[in-house]
Amino acid sequence: MVTGKIYYGEDASDKAEADTFKKLIAYITSTSGARHPGEYLPFLKIFGRSFEKKVKAVGEAMDAILQRLLDECRGNKDGNTMVNHLLSLQQQDPEYYSEVIIKGLMLGIMFAASETSAVTIEWAMASLLNHPELLEKLKLEIDEKIGQDRLIEETDIPNLPYLQNVVSETLRLYPAAPLLVPRLTVEDIKIGGYDVPRETMVMVNAWSIHRDPELWTEPERFNPDRFNGGGEGEKDDVRMLITFGSGRRMCPGAGLANKIVTLALGSLIQCFDWGRVSGKKIDMTEGPEMAMRKVVPLRAMCQLRPVMNKLLTESKV
Repeated sequence: MVTGKIYYGEDASDKAEADTFKKLIAYITSTSGARHPGEYLPFLKIFGRSFEKKVKAVGEAMDAILQRLLDECRGNKDGNTMVNHLLSLQQQDPEYYSEVIIKGLMLGIMFAASETSAVTIEWAMASLLNHPELLEKLKLEIDEKIGQDRLIEETDIPNLPYLQNVVSETLRLYPAAPLLVPRLTVEDIKIGGYDVPRETMVMVNAWSIHRDPELWTEPERFNPDRFNGGGEGEKDDVRMLITFGSGRRMCPGAGLANKIVTLALGSLIQCFDWGRVSGKKIDMTEGPEMAMRKVVPLRAMCQLRPVMNKLLTESKV
């Protein structure tokens, strides 16, 4: 999609490059929740220099990989990837579509789209496995509306309301960016009666808002039915579900992310029967990263369903 290269699985395009890329991604995601104390108390900036040096080195290494990928796409005139199309636009408007802008867009797709979507799917699967009756309800909806003769498609999503509810409830309880994206005040303002001076970093605690008992009934409970038509999740209140932010600065990829997560989750439920690896409930402890991962990665058992058996059989013919 981005450059036409595969870095994960047995079909990885370049094993060495793939390993370097995965290590950088792992480091960036593991430190993305870290905050330099000097961002809040300027006199503490002198204590964070080693961390800043490490982050700078990782940034330079990632930039080198992105530049190499960009140069490879430039050499492949017949490519049909996002970068190829951006390079075509660069010829028309080189000042706007600079290499810095293109590399920024590449990084945005890799992190803001891929990482957050993968994390959300993992939380959704873990939640369903801890509530097998809800998993069965979702599977029944997909079997009744889609069946086992073909794979679920994007056009099917509007006809699968419970699947959409499951995604919404996952986004409520486990927002991929629990503190959203930091903002900087452009002028002196008042927030909740407090004076906030100009150029102050402000963060919105979406995680806390999504679990506020004044807004949600039994907020800690995983209950997709709260998003049924007319339910509390459908209230016209911008304070309710703000996983992607709100207003003019909300995430521009919200619609795409919703479709990716919904289609992927629906496909997993349609194609496989799922179960926990033991009788114990899955650990739902949240990690400290900016993209809120599970502390204990999800492990589950799966068994092929008819539609997947059919797909694999046809691929061998």
